Amino acid sequence: MKNVRLFRRRFLPDETTELKDDKILSLSENIIVTKWNVLKPRLDISTGTSGYFIDKGIKVSKIYDANHQLVYWYCDIIDTEYDAAANTYTFNDLLIDVLIYPDGQIKVVDMDELADVAEKNILSPQLVGQALRKTQSLLELIYSGAFSDLAKFIDNIEKTATCN
Repeated sequence: MKNVRLFRRRFLPDETTELKDDKILSLSENIIVTKWNVLKPRLDISTGTSGYFIDKGIKVSKIYDANHQLVYWYCDIIDTEYDAAANTYTFNDLLIDVLIYPDGQIKVVDMDELADVAEKNILSPQLVGQALRKTQSLLELIYSGAFSDLAKFIDNIEKTATCN
């Protein structure tokens, strides 16, 4: 984990941010788990733990409020670039997000943003297709009940990190 640098690339607005304050809890070939605080102060959320499931093209974040109560699971659709020479990961946000609330409600958001970048040729047709396919795969995981495996994985890393 030494000297690993993480970046988040957004397309709306077009910006790349180093996640320099994120603490890496676990790092393997296809999964990175981090603990973080919000970049900009917010009233609704405060902190979280994120699992970057690189092979699935999703970032699953367990989002907490200031009282450390679960607000929701927030799933970003991502495309990951790894630069071995620089030991950096860049997580490209492919705009579509899926929120899973503690009561089981599921909300898919920001599909309009994907349409906007597609119409403006900001994302290639291949990346737009990837975003849609990864969203479909995530929704299938959720509907089948298999999302709980990802949640448990993140929970176990959190517990291990808290005990250390």
